Amino acid sequence: MDIIKEIIFRTSRSGGKGGQNVNKVETMVEGYFSIRNSSLLTEAEKDRLEKKLSARIDANGMLRVRSQVHRTQLGNKSEVVRKMQELIRRGLLKEKKRVATRPTTASKERRIEGKRKQAGIKEGRKRVRRGDE
Repeated sequence: MDIIKEIIFRTSRSGGKGGQNVNKVETMVEGYFSIRNSSLLTEAEKDRLEKKLSARIDANGMLRVRSQVHRTQLGNKSEVVRKMQELIRRGLLKEKKRVATRPTTASKERRIEGKRKQAGIKEGRKRVRRGDE
């Protein structure tokens, strides 16, 4: 899926490496992708993405990704596209249903033994009264 056509890019000055270049060149790139208005996704996919990526979607319904790791605008732009594609790919994966299992007898016994050991440790911390010696 080629989402690059639907991404809106915005640039600004970034911090970090670059020396004096950082103060005059807009190398940080932000990418905005509207999940609701995308022609590449079905309605079911849009719903799934909005649910899974809700923490990364702003009030306008735009998925926002930014990058300022590279010293060039082109490098950051390709990084934004890569991150966005990875987010969408992972967001569209269906989660496997968990198969309910029961604890084994041995694991139950280990748990109980651990509890007994911990109780013994705590019992040893109690103050000794004169009559109990």
